[in-house]
Amino acid sequence: MAVLTIHEASRRSGLSEPTLRYYEEVGLVGPIDRDENSGHRRYRDEDLHVIEALACLRAVGVGIEDMRTYLANRTRGPVAAAEQRDLLLRHAERIEAEIVAQHARLAYLREKAALWDARDRGDTAAEAEAVRRSIDAAGRLGAL
Repeated sequence: MAVLTIHEASRRSGLSEPTLRYYEEVGLVGPIDRDENSGHRRYRDEDLHVIEALACLRAVGVGIEDMRTYLANRTRGPVAAAEQRDLLLRHAERIEAEIVAQHARLAYLREKAALWDARDRGDTAAEAEAVRRSIDAAGRLGAL
């Protein structure tokens, strides 16, 4: 069984030491064992499994309360499978919406760059077409 310091747990999980302390403070992990002499945290394998799951959830933008629900559902096992699935799909849908929004922003920037490229080349026909496409792209931004 591995026993890691907070520094080692941070390096392994990718979460900062303050984040690990915060997650313990709000009850997402732990309580974490302490060294009897120094009082420093000592993370066990079981702690690291939870921390690594939290790091993945954090990386995809899951908030504290949904992390708490996710961890509770993990301990409930198969009876919580549908709830767990729904929680994860809700976040997947949020990310899909963010991707759509980013594509709209990207399209707008490219159309504006094309407009300025046409102006730079003195191509009035291409500029007029780029203006039309920029307006369309701007309209898609407004729909976000």
